[in-house]
Amino acid sequence: MTVGSKLAPELLRRAGDLQKLDFNTTDDLPEVDDIVGQARALEAIRFGLGMGHDGYNLFVLGRTGAGKRTVLNHFLAERAKAEATPDGWCYVNNFAQPHKPHAIRLPPGRASALRREMSQLVEDLKAAIPATFEGEAYRARVEQIDAAFTSREEKAFGDLGDDAMARHVALVRTPMGFSLTPMRDGETMSQEQYEALPEQARAEMDAALKEFKERLEKLLHQVPAWQKERREQLRALNRETAMASVTRPIAQIKQAFADLPRVLDYLEAVRLDVLDNVGMFRKGEESGESPDLPSFSRYEVNVLLDQDAGQGAPLVMPEFPSYQNLVGRVEHKSHFGTLITDFTLIKPGDLHRANGGYLLLEIDKVLRQPFAWEAIKRALLKHEVRIESLAEMFSLVSTVSLEPDPVPLDVKVILFGERWLYYLLFEMDPDFGALFKVPADFEDDLRRDDQGQALLAHLIASVARRHALLPLDRTAVMRVLEQQARNAGDAQKLSLHVGQLADLLREADFHARARGADVVRREDVQRAVDAQIARTDRIRARMQEEMLRGTLLIDSDGAKVGQVNGLSVMQLGGVAFGQPSRITARTRLGEGEVVDIQREAKLGGSIHSKAVLILTSFLTARYSSGRVPCLSGSIAFEQTYGEVEGDSASVAELCALISSLANVPIKQSLAVTGSIDQCGQVQAIGGVNEKIEGFFDLCRARGLTGEQGVVIPQANVEHLMLREDVVEAAAAGRFHIYAVSTVDEAIERLTGVDAGETDAQGVFPRESVNGLVCARLDSFVQMRRSFAQPIRAVAARSRWRVLNGHGHASVSFKRK
Repeated sequence: MTVGSKLAPELLRRAGDLQKLDFNTTDDLPEVDDIVGQARALEAIRFGLGMGHDGYNLFVLGRTGAGKRTVLNHFLAERAKAEATPDGWCYVNNFAQPHKPHAIRLPPGRASALRREMSQLVEDLKAAIPATFEGEAYRARVEQIDAAFTSREEKAFGDLGDDAMARHVALVRTPMGFSLTPMRDGETMSQEQYEALPEQARAEMDAALKEFKERLEKLLHQVPAWQKERREQLRALNRETAMASVTRPIAQIKQAFADLPRVLDYLEAVRLDVLDNVGMFRKGEESGESPDLPSFSRYEVNVLLDQDAGQGAPLVMPEFPSYQNLVGRVEHKSHFGTLITDFTLIKPGDLHRANGGYLLLEIDKVLRQPFAWEAIKRALLKHEVRIESLAEMFSLVSTVSLEPDPVPLDVKVILFGERWLYYLLFEMDPDFGALFKVPADFEDDLRRDDQGQALLAHLIASVARRHALLPLDRTAVMRVLEQQARNAGDAQKLSLHVGQLADLLREADFHARARGADVVRREDVQRAVDAQIARTDRIRARMQEEMLRGTLLIDSDGAKVGQVNGLSVMQLGGVAFGQPSRITARTRLGEGEVVDIQREAKLGGSIHSKAVLILTSFLTARYSSGRVPCLSGSIAFEQTYGEVEGDSASVAELCALISSLANVPIKQSLAVTGSIDQCGQVQAIGGVNEKIEGFFDLCRARGLTGEQGVVIPQANVEHLMLREDVVEAAAAGRFHIYAVSTVDEAIERLTGVDAGETDAQGVFPRESVNGLVCARLDSFVQMRRSFAQPIRAVAARSRWRVLNGHGHASVSFKRK
């Protein structure tokens, strides 16, 4: 192959060699022991999982569908089972401060055991305590305490009544309490009798009433103290009576948890609280002393996390990582129209469940949830999980809530995400680099050599088995390998996108079963590929229809000056297809500027604007050296109404400008794609296969003449993986693909005119394209000079002063 020549058909598509596949069907292939093509990522994962120091969490980055979760599951499934089971955690009541529940750490399986023991304890006490208080001895002591209180009260009021009687004052007990009344001859006096007394007698009686009233008030103030003393005696009696019934079962539980000081402290607090609240065990739940905390629930154990020994480390993969789902929450319940809560309503989050193990998160899902990312960072930085309500943090509600003890955190967090998210977080979040020090970057493709094809064949076999699909024969596997090369956009590579691979295998299996086969063959895979394209082909077909009808103006024959067929790729809904575009250029006498109409209309992206500046620089460097800048040009993408971005049209734009300057027509039967640098070298672009096929489809619809073709960069030849119908047309000479390395090769191919090279004096041949461009520019220079001479003559004669009645002013023209 010579540079700039037509490409041979065998270069347009790298077909697979069936002799390289040494099996009949994928059933003959064993399972792959390792992950295909991800050596770098696997090493990073091994390192990150093995590193126990702070901050060595993992960020697994790569395209969605690259099999990142599959790889991590492969690694973690066995690793997690082999690791030690983490300790369990539970919340218990803080009897001194109920709004601050205590968190207790217990060995695996012990938290659930403690919950069962406490539940059984409450049931036992409900039966044992009432039975204890039904004994005769307890009743006798209660009666003794009541009798002593009654005797003291009666004696005090009796002594007061006797003293009052001696002073002719009666102490009368009424339904409303006690009253003092004057007496005479053993009878109480009426108001008339009292007022009829002599003044001296009445004064003595008033003094006596005042004295006994003061003594009665003091006595009445003393009664509550005696009642309190009675209650304390009864409480002490209750504690003493219940002591044996309470202490014995709690002591048995203490013996079972003797190795856990925190549990022993809690059990002692339970013992004291039960002794202080014996009444609720005697009378039942209805006697609960607090309306917002059921009496017996105060002794429950709220288990957050507990696993039996030997289950290994937890592996948690939440689907909805919201703030509350990550850190846990405190629920509320309605009680007489009021929201109340207690420690039994504390619910664990994913961080609790993953404590001592692994937490796998999709970073894009985390970032979409308010405050979720901050919650993860705070937990990792402080090594604890603190349950806090967002509503209370921001004072949005005023409901009573809890302040549970934070739970110490030891977890390995593994994030999954696209590469741009990793680099964005690394750049914008100062904490990110300190917390996620291990990136595991997944490869997008695999080298397409014998070893790579063998590895991917094993992967195909594994995917088919995993999804219970029919086995594939060698021809089907080879067609899948070719499609994976096409998906990679490079004939020398194989795509490692497991999601696309699995979809293709499932659809090929569907077509094979539809024809009643027991093995998937090449035609089944091809039918699946064609069906995938057909399902998403409406927009492409509609645009091609508009071109055929002449609504979108794209020529595929003839030749025109300053007009060229450019090629672009449209990406819609995960489907890419090529689309030809008409690019036009106009040149005229000017100031050395090239106007990018797309940019001026704010329809050009920054990369496209850069490409126009580069081609302008090339034009200036090649053709304007030693000349006065006198070129004014404009380029535009015709009939485009959205943003134009990218530099793959810069060769086409440059050729259109050169064609306009040289007045040499460009063959409309050809389309061109490629990027240009300031030295005129044609550079590689993306989507070369889709671009070629887009122009081919239009030409085929209009009828292939044998003149049509596409000009591509030489650097893109190794990426070619064209459809078989395009290759067949090229082999039959009905369509052509040309590769070029420089803009001169491109302009020669597009115009059919020699581009021309400079001689020893740096002059291009007159009939060459470059020579014609130089001649046109020279004519612009002459035109400028012819326009400038009359102006200079007028300027030389026009030196005057203008006078007026208010002062002097002068205007002068100077030669330049």
